[in-house]
Amino acid sequence: MKNRNTLFLALIILGFACAQQEAPKASLTSAPFGILPNGDSVTLFTLTNVNGLSMDVMTYGGIVTALRVPDRDGKLEDVVLGYDNLDGYLESSPYFGALIGRYGNRIADGRFTLDSVEYTLVQNNGKNHLHGGTVGFDKVNWTAAPVEVEGGVALGLSYVSADGEEGYPGTLTTQVIYTLSNEDEWKVSYEATTDQRTVVNLTQHTYFNLTSMKEDILNHELVLNAPSFLPVDSTLIPTGELRPVADTPFDFTSGKPIGRDIMKENTQLTYGLGFDHCWVLEKSDKKLNFAASVYEPVSGRLMEIFTEEPAIQFYSGNFLDGSITGKNSKVYNQRNGLCLETQHYPDSPNQPQFPNVVLSPGETYRTSTVMKFSTK
Repeated sequence: MKNRNTLFLALIILGFACAQQEAPKASLTSAPFGILPNGDSVTLFTLTNVNGLSMDVMTYGGIVTALRVPDRDGKLEDVVLGYDNLDGYLESSPYFGALIGRYGNRIADGRFTLDSVEYTLVQNNGKNHLHGGTVGFDKVNWTAAPVEVEGGVALGLSYVSADGEEGYPGTLTTQVIYTLSNEDEWKVSYEATTDQRTVVNLTQHTYFNLTSMKEDILNHELVLNAPSFLPVDSTLIPTGELRPVADTPFDFTSGKPIGRDIMKENTQLTYGLGFDHCWVLEKSDKKLNFAASVYEPVSGRLMEIFTEEPAIQFYSGNFLDGSITGKNSKVYNQRNGLCLETQHYPDSPNQPQFPNVVLSPGETYRTSTVMKFSTK
């Protein structure tokens, strides 16, 4: 009997030890991902948390090329748009998965005045400046290194933007950390410093499709915690008005399918070919405020967004037109992806009534956004 008990105890200990050895761990791996025209090497990093949720990030543009999250049955699928290889991003990319800077969104006429000096920026969106210019932060090769964090895995990305780059004043030193937590959260943390007064508005431009491209995004149910939005002119520059969303197609406060009102007769929808506007978020005393959620009823996937930023740009993939063939030979048509870009208001450098976007020497620009994934 004693030998039997000893054997039984040994088997329990062995089983426990094996279970401990087999417990999944967060990991970060890397691999070459191609060569840029200037000869620089691009590296692709894969971050995986203990639940198997994973993302691929390349140094070029800080671009998230893949994000694999489970559906309600536990099936992991990629829920972001992009390309299978570097060449696709170099040839033509509407900011798929990219870090955006120095200034996310539009600046009217590609110019602004700071301290009585007028600065002329690259005009790359008609007469306006968009997403940092022709060679914004989405088109440079960032320096990357693992970052030690508790409860997950993280990658740090850094870039120094020279004084005068794309027309902006000051040398801007930027670090962005992507953290994939074991709570199935993707956190984006931004920091920047400057040696001269400048304007900064950083954001992240991933296109999501929670069906993993089985359908478009019109049946995704969107909540925006925003009582007002910024109407725009025909070139998508804010008019300066903060308009209440109540009784308009722009009211997502209670949640609704994206496609419900997108085809309604409305001048603002005509200007954007759909939703391509900045919503002003409900304020609270919390550091991270609930900004938005997206639920896809077939897969059960839910993404919730929390941010320190005062606004969020919702873009319903209006300018995807079938001319791009992306990952797995998928053709990206209109409404095949959506973007939710937490940020300050567009054209703030020219509209002093908007929240401040000026960064001075000695100050540190800090902001963060969290996207939490779950199912229901």
